[in-house]
Amino acid sequence: MALGIAYDGRPWQGWQKQPHGQTVQDALERALQAFVGAPVSTVCAGRTDTGVHGLNQVVHLDTDVHRTSESWVRGTNAHLPDSISVQWSQVVPAEFHARFSATARAYTYVILNTRVRHPLWQGRAGWVFQPLNVEAMRNAAQSLLGEHDFSSFRSSQCQAKSPVRTLHQLDIAQQGPRIVVQLRANAFLHHMVRNIMGALVQVGQGREPVDFVAKVLEARDRTQGAPTFSPDGLYLTDVTYPGYSLPVVTTDTVGLDFLGTC
Repeated sequence: MALGIAYDGRPWQGWQKQPHGQTVQDALERALQAFVGAPVSTVCAGRTDTGVHGLNQVVHLDTDVHRTSESWVRGTNAHLPDSISVQWSQVVPAEFHARFSATARAYTYVILNTRVRHPLWQGRAGWVFQPLNVEAMRNAAQSLLGEHDFSSFRSSQCQAKSPVRTLHQLDIAQQGPRIVVQLRANAFLHHMVRNIMGALVQVGQGREPVDFVAKVLEARDRTQGAPTFSPDGLYLTDVTYPGYSLPVVTTDTVGLDFLGTC
């Protein structure tokens, strides 16, 4: 069984379950257990950090329980807090794996670029009060496209066996006071998006030249990069599964068109 999960990351300590129980996975598995009457383990497409949001997180679970798709959605949601919701459910073949069957993940980062912060965007966008040079950010981002060793953009806590990733897309659009950055890669390292955002913002603020990002990438050394940017504006927007016709909750269907999908 596969489920599509959406969540507001603000109340939660990331995706992966922890002893304190205050993660999205903890809450989801408690809800599933309440629904089916037995413990349920889930595997997700990509673990997200504390405060990061999910629009199209995908999980799989093994179960002998038979319910309709609508029943899985409604029944599980009845036991979930308002900040987490199952958007769809679908029976999948036994070989389907939420993580290993995925060939790409997409994230969107939203920056609110205004002189003063706004409370309605708190936790939903990264805030930068200095004017940002979007064109400089776009130029700097080009060096990241393709297959690279992203050691300079991975967390020291990253457990991935290899730092090599292929970044297929990095688009930056300005929408009034919002700057929306869309990234798609075969996979992402721990803190990779937030560390890329930190470097791009440094360029946008004029604190670093356009070639700063390329030099950081080439260094393969996290200490040469910019500070890790806030998780507030980061959204997991899409996961790609070739050969599997899974539902996708598009941004326009839920009024989040400004996020876009890569």
